[in-house]
Amino acid sequence: MAENTPQQQQVQLRIDESKMHTTYSNTIRTSTTPDEVVLDFGMNMPVPSPENQPAMLFSVGSRVVMNWAGIKRLAINLGQVVRQYEERNGEIQLNRGQNAQGGPGGPRLAQ
Repeated sequence: MAENTPQQQQVQLRIDESKMHTTYSNTIRTSTTPDEVVLDFGMNMPVPSPENQPAMLFSVGSRVVMNWAGIKRLAINLGQVVRQYEERNGEIQLNRGQNAQGGPGGPRLAQ
């Protein structure tokens, strides 16, 4: 008896980078709705304040809006990329060079 199994076809993926823009981001802000996740990529930069208190400016450079299925695929992919990097190079240290209060170069929590 012959089995009826669907044959898998390979699809060639072509990537068009002609309209791509590359930017650097050192921080991300996320917002959600029941249907979408909004990712704002940008730069945290220290700025002077009138009271001479430390302040940060978040300058948004790019916004990406994705549906929940797309964001889950992104999360899985990023998890795999980080795992592969750490297997080759060791664990990525978050807040490197900062103490518990934010330390040099980082924002400080209000006391």
